[in-house]
Amino acid sequence: MIILGNTLIIIGSIFYFLGGLGIFRMPDVFNRLQAGTKATTLGSFSLILGVGFANPQWLLKTLLIVVFLAITNPVGSSALARASYKRGVKTYKLKINEMKEPMGGENND
Repeated sequence: MIILGNTLIIIGSIFYFLGGLGIFRMPDVFNRLQAGTKATTLGSFSLILGVGFANPQWLLKTLLIVVFLAITNPVGSSALARASYKRGVKTYKLKINEMKEPMGGENND
């Protein structure tokens, strides 16, 4: 159980790092919100369950926390996205429209 708990804690830490990197690298608020929410939700699940497996007397409490996070994280991110949309936050515009060209990039007329 300790090995599984420590493995889940390491996996959760990796997801937290990737979530932070996604927030830093994404171009607009909607992409940042999606990257941060998905990665940190998975990171939280892994980290909290890892603590629960490392300390079996806390397992029931950690499962309740995971259920609470599974309910509240999507609601919170939806509220932030809706507020950003209503506020008129601009989205990232592509400089090159890759879908404009035919598949393969060549025009075979």
